[in-house]
Amino acid sequence: MTPRLRATGLPPTDDALVAIADPTRWRLLNLVAAHGEETATTLAAQLPVSRPAVAKHLSVLSRAGLVGARRSGREVRYHVRPERLEEAAQWISRLASEWDTRLAAIKRIAESLEDS
Repeated sequence: MTPRLRATGLPPTDDALVAIADPTRWRLLNLVAAHGEETATTLAAQLPVSRPAVAKHLSVLSRAGLVGARRSGREVRYHVRPERLEEAAQWISRLASEWDTRLAAIKRIAESLEDS
């Protein structure tokens, strides 16, 4: 089965995995998940990075579909979009299953060679 491609030309999980591969973005995502909703200002107060840097990281997470945003007065409040995380988790699970199958086949071949 060929994965559907996004506008970036990447399969749907690639941009999410690239986004969370960055330690700062991973930490931001976890902070937002832990608190339900956060602003860039409150997140910056919890990290050793500037508010503009946090805003840029949140933009990457948003483009990857990992966080959503809603305006509340003058603030933008960010929340986790769990469906994108679930999609990535399912992809990782399928990949792990494929590798288990491949490794089992290699083991069978190796064991058959030992018996010969």
